[in-house]
Amino acid sequence: MWADLAPVGRHADSGGYRRYAWTGADADCRTWFQEQARARGLAYESDRNGNQWAWLGDPLAGDAVVTGSHLDSVPDGGAFDGPLGVVSSFAALDELRRRGAEFSRPLAITNFGDEEGARFGLACVGSRLAAGQLTKEKAYELRDADGIALPQAMEAAGYDPDAIGADPERLARIGAFVELHVEQGRALDLSGDRVGIASAIWPHGRWRFDFRGEANHAGTTRLADRRDPMLTYAATVLAARTEAALAGAVATFGKIAVEPNGVNAIPSLVRGWLDSRAADQATLDTVVTAVEKAARERADRDGTELAVVRESFTPVVEFEHALRDEIDRILGGSVPVLGTGAGHDAGILSAAVPTAMLFVRNPTGVSHSPREFAAEDDCVAGVLALADVLEGLACR
Repeated sequence: MWADLAPVGRHADSGGYRRYAWTGADADCRTWFQEQARARGLAYESDRNGNQWAWLGDPLAGDAVVTGSHLDSVPDGGAFDGPLGVVSSFAALDELRRRGAEFSRPLAITNFGDEEGARFGLACVGSRLAAGQLTKEKAYELRDADGIALPQAMEAAGYDPDAIGADPERLARIGAFVELHVEQGRALDLSGDRVGIASAIWPHGRWRFDFRGEANHAGTTRLADRRDPMLTYAATVLAARTEAALAGAVATFGKIAVEPNGVNAIPSLVRGWLDSRAADQATLDTVVTAVEKAARERADRDGTELAVVRESFTPVVEFEHALRDEIDRILGGSVPVLGTGAGHDAGILSAAVPTAMLFVRNPTGVSHSPREFAAEDDCVAGVLALADVLEGLACR
């Protein structure tokens, strides 16, 4: 399975993946998922929001145990973030069948659409729509860098955008959702463990900073006469790093758009996106407020203007303790429990269904990069742990 999926959407120059929602690479991933489901005799369906499901047992029976993740990527992302969870889910089912496990609850494997938000700028679109955290109206306003709206992209890919929206009936069928994911950090590597259990997802959000100045000639405009928003932006990037370090949080400006974007032109607009995360809400608020304050003070000095828009936000997610404790018991009570600063579909769904996560060791801690890696024996350990969990939850 890993070898079949590996070439899909891989960029020849960067070696990273560009599996963006509703593109050709995304369609190829969806076809791969469908083929894996049918090869195992599972009932396949795509829901109203384009999320894919592969069912063992009656999908309408309720109290189902669901596992899976996503197959899309960030720009030039790694091979493991998302796909490891989907591949491991199919592999865990294969392992349970090898064991001769008898299921007492329905089991489903899922691929949630547009988890990374690489194309339309909002993460976890598929799960947010299903959980009612993203309305149809707001989804219709999403546009990519080329101005293509989400419904246009869905329709071009053969899906009905008129059908999207909250799906409480489907979520009501789920008794537990367990997502396996490569760790996006080095906690397991430092502890020497191959597999961990998630405790919580840090609160996190994305803020758009619009810095406006005055376009002018780069060669003839005196420094003293400039209203250069790039200067304000650069100072804000440094302030974000400082404030995050002081608070024990993280803050990153990882995306930028510039107008008119000419080598010999002072910009009229610099638009930068801040991603910030912290262990608790108060710390996150402190960091973002301090970054905005520093940006406004610098804008006053530079003669520029600033507007800040919060584009997305996810509060702290504490995974259900009862399910987490049950998974810990199934795995023998010796698996480390750790928090994460990365968002996941499991975090979105936690408001509607009991959810939990397993992490697989990442020896470098690198993620969202072609250098993302997990050793094969660790991946196998993850599959076996997931199989044990699914057996403990669905075969009792």
